[in-house]
Amino acid sequence: MTCKETGSGTRPVLSASYKTDIPAFYGDWFVNRLQAGHVTVHNVWNNRPFTVDLRPHALSGIVLWTRNIKPFLHHMPAVDALGLPTVIQFTVTGYPRNLDRFVPDAYQAVEMIRTLAGARGSDAVVWRYDPILFTSLTPPHWHRETFSRLAQDLRGAVNEVVVSFAQFYSKTRRSLARVAQHSHLTWHDPDDDTKKELLGDFLAIAQDNGMALSLCAQRHLLVPGLQDAACIDTERLSRLAGQAVITGSRSHRASCACAASKDIGAYNTCPQGCIYCYATTTHVKAREAAQSHKAGQEAL
Repeated sequence: MTCKETGSGTRPVLSASYKTDIPAFYGDWFVNRLQAGHVTVHNVWNNRPFTVDLRPHALSGIVLWTRNIKPFLHHMPAVDALGLPTVIQFTVTGYPRNLDRFVPDAYQAVEMIRTLAGARGSDAVVWRYDPILFTSLTPPHWHRETFSRLAQDLRGAVNEVVVSFAQFYSKTRRSLARVAQHSHLTWHDPDDDTKKELLGDFLAIAQDNGMALSLCAQRHLLVPGLQDAACIDTERLSRLAGQAVITGSRSHRASCACAASKDIGAYNTCPQGCIYCYATTTHVKAREAAQSHKAGQEAL
């Protein structure tokens, strides 16, 4: 999840959020900010605050990112009242508990997606199977079996699945090392050929279940039939809106196919406890942030 914010003068998509799980933990705050028509966000690099206009005429659409939509379902009417096309990027991996400590289990997550798709259509929900992490508990054959099972369970509910391979930033390495100290878990980053072989298998599985497979911001691993993921996708938003959604210019890194967006989340605020998380330094820090959060505050 690496999309960057755009400059002013455009009608970007509102992203909530690739930095944290707003639907799972900050739904009241999010709706309060929508009703206020603006939100304060702190610049990642210098912590300076800036304001994002949340009035409907200032936005082209909304993308929600989550692993647990259930706490937010009663807020969806308030989101829909804005009259903007809304897509839910929903991550389900089925990882063991010592990798995904506090997320809903795969069965519950699948049921949530099927409920969303039943109410909103298959264009409104995108399944994310990412990041793909190779450990002693999740070797390649585990991923093939789990991806196949989930794809079968989600057949007809979604028409796209986004994947990516884990990137081992320093914070990710530290988190994995802490887990390894207290268990027999080992992990590794395989070569590109191993990853491409798995992607080829995933592609066949996805197609067999009526889904397109797309790869997020790792263009060097593309195999025939696999497409770049646009997690902020104007084509999908346009289908939902029934008219063209135009967001203005992008300012993403070259390998990102996303449309222009404004993300309103904050790092170190998601207490889901995924040990490979790029957006959280420690679970303790994220949990403390969630516990001290007030729904009336202007910035997350």
